[in-house]
Amino acid sequence: MADSAGIQQGSPAIGAAGLVPAAPGAGGTEGSGAAGGSARIAVKKAQLRSSPRPKKLEKLGVYSSCKAEGACKCNGWKSQNPPPTPPRTDQQSNAVNLQEPCRSCSHTLGDHVTHLENVSEEEMNRLLGIVLDVEYLYTCVHKEEDADTKQVYFSLFKLLRKSILQMGKPMLEASESPPFEKPSIEQGVNNFVQYKFSHLPSKERQTIMELAKMFLNQINYWQLETPSQRRQRVPNDDAVGYKSNYTRWLCYCNVPQFCDSLPRYETTQIFGRTLLRSVFTVMRKQLLEQARQEKDKLPPEKRTLILTHFPKFLSMLEEEVYSHSSPIWSQDFLAAASGGQIPMHTVISAPPVPRPLYYSTSPVSLDPSICGSVSPARKTASVLEPNTNTVGEKRKPSDPLPHEENKRPRVVGDIPMDLINEVMATITDPAAIPETSLLSAHSARDEAARLEERRGVIEFHVIGNSLNQKPNKRILMWLVGLQNVFSHQLPRMPKEYITRLVFDPKHKTLSLIKDGRVIGGICFRMFPSQGFTEIVFCAVTSNEQVKGYGTHLMNHLKEYHIKHEILNFLTYADEYAIGYFKKQGFSKDIKVPKAKYVGYIKDYEGATLMGCELNPSIPYTEFSVIIKKQKEIIKKLIERKQAQIRKVYPGLSCFKEGVRQIPIESIPGIRETGWKPAGKGKELKDPDQLYSTLKTILQHVKSHQNAWPFMEPVKKTEAPGYYQVIRFPMGIRAFQGSERLKSRYYTTRKLFMADMQRIFTNCREYNPPESEYYKCANLLEKFFYTKIKEAGLIEK
Repeated sequence: MADSAGIQQGSPAIGAAGLVPAAPGAGGTEGSGAAGGSARIAVKKAQLRSSPRPKKLEKLGVYSSCKAEGACKCNGWKSQNPPPTPPRTDQQSNAVNLQEPCRSCSHTLGDHVTHLENVSEEEMNRLLGIVLDVEYLYTCVHKEEDADTKQVYFSLFKLLRKSILQMGKPMLEASESPPFEKPSIEQGVNNFVQYKFSHLPSKERQTIMELAKMFLNQINYWQLETPSQRRQRVPNDDAVGYKSNYTRWLCYCNVPQFCDSLPRYETTQIFGRTLLRSVFTVMRKQLLEQARQEKDKLPPEKRTLILTHFPKFLSMLEEEVYSHSSPIWSQDFLAAASGGQIPMHTVISAPPVPRPLYYSTSPVSLDPSICGSVSPARKTASVLEPNTNTVGEKRKPSDPLPHEENKRPRVVGDIPMDLINEVMATITDPAAIPETSLLSAHSARDEAARLEERRGVIEFHVIGNSLNQKPNKRILMWLVGLQNVFSHQLPRMPKEYITRLVFDPKHKTLSLIKDGRVIGGICFRMFPSQGFTEIVFCAVTSNEQVKGYGTHLMNHLKEYHIKHEILNFLTYADEYAIGYFKKQGFSKDIKVPKAKYVGYIKDYEGATLMGCELNPSIPYTEFSVIIKKQKEIIKKLIERKQAQIRKVYPGLSCFKEGVRQIPIESIPGIRETGWKPAGKGKELKDPDQLYSTLKTILQHVKSHQNAWPFMEPVKKTEAPGYYQVIRFPMGIRAFQGSERLKSRYYTTRKLFMADMQRIFTNCREYNPPESEYYKCANLLEKFFYTKIKEAGLIEK
């Protein structure tokens, strides 16, 4: 049994349709029948394998072709006197006579099983297992009503029948073999946990992992709807793609749960985002409905976990599943960057044992008090549950990368990954890094607010009025509270004007709620067609100021707009507000073309127009935490570097011998300090001249006798584990293969030199110093810098 990193997987829930593997032919959603069917097959196999050898030969003879002389074409022995009804398995059957003739070809049973005379007991038991799977699939073919499912059952029936005749192992013949999509669902969920919750303390993160395990369990034992059922429910869906995945799921995941002669894979390990998208909505609805119906049956210690935190976990995951640019589905996602993953099994061939929804594979017991406070980070994003009486818009976690072009890989540089991971493990350990005092000069402005949000003291909700829905009392109370806060904090603004905009259906307000009452908010109007949002009012009640609420409010608003793909804010700020907006990234340099906002935004006398351009790569609500971690990483790396260079070198004696000067790089220990040649040189301003110079240098490098190892991409077969060690490979071919030169990508010499330097750095990182590749890298690097100097790009 193979192992790989990830979240352990357990077993499914019992109760609602779709939660348990239905036995083939059992109608698709009858969980109890499914589990019973699997158990009955296992019992039959055990009984048959314990039978006398002649009885086994009789069973195998039915599916074995005749081996008698004369080229008999009979493909299975048939008894002359079959019993009128199937014999009971608990009764001792009559002795088998190998001389009994076949009803089809008249040859004896012995002629059908001569090839089994010298077969071991183990091999015979394996073939008998396939026989019972064949009989079970034969029944399924006749019972199944869905044409697509019936066709798959029949194909598997023929495959197993052929395996018995040829005494081989059943091998599914397909254009693709598992896994069918990368990253898998399992890896995507692991990435999701790392991406959204790596900042949480270890106990809270453990609870998140429990939720992830439960979710993966459900998918592994989820009963997919047939293609015809899906066509009726979702007429405009990709029917061909779903049918392909459904067929694969039947062959590799569902049927092997009952026919264990076929190799079985976990659904979450061979399928990816495409299948998850096709089942997530229905699955989430049924899971939550089942949890509500069975809440009284849940163990007390699991009740909070399942009823409170699991729905929020699913909501956050749903956002990443359906987002077109979520980073968790990128194969470049470094899931290990924020800590380790939990081991899980890759291929499971044993029949499953259904367990309830709250079954946990983790030996760690969960403290209910921890469960109650586990999701402050998710509380920050949760808002009013949408219903017919609520006009509050559900505030979900934002997508930090809504545009594909912004998904840039993390540059590792020349620092070894094992060192990075070691430092990360140090700084993510709560015991290893002291908490910054909230009164410290180094504390982030929003740190206190973020901690309060995490503890559930404050909440953020995007709300607004509506003319076509029944008003919600709580929403209206909050809107009145916002009107009071804005009126009190903005005394020069007419109250009637504030009231009109706050209650205007075209405006929304991000409200800050503490102890059930409004203490601040930002009123805004979105102009999606123009690509910007106007911020109308922004205020926090006077007795709650200087706590970082204003900064945290703006950060939430930024993430909300990144999710909606609006990346520009405009606002008119009076003289008292200019300082605040500057701290939030606003400036008087407006990036939005004037034609886009003239006639849309409200003009105010005596106020200054300010704008802010959002960066979709930044998770604004966690930005200060990220910066803090980065500072700690740099600090730890500096400390390690200082420890390494404390070695004392002997003094220079060459000057006593008459030497007047020496190159700086020849001083012992100078390079260990991190010193590098200044590399100053002229920067070519003319793009054509720069292109011509770089092209000439590249031609010289390609022609060098030591360039051969770097001309083609490294093959995985030739260098095992290369792409795990080298995260960002680079080769000479990439300079022209990607047309970087032709497209004028290299606007400066430094970009060109950085790419070339990565070739040499990667080579030395992967290969040992005594290897030929390592030596080639050194020689080619020396030649490259010689050519750079000759071209005048750096000083000689």
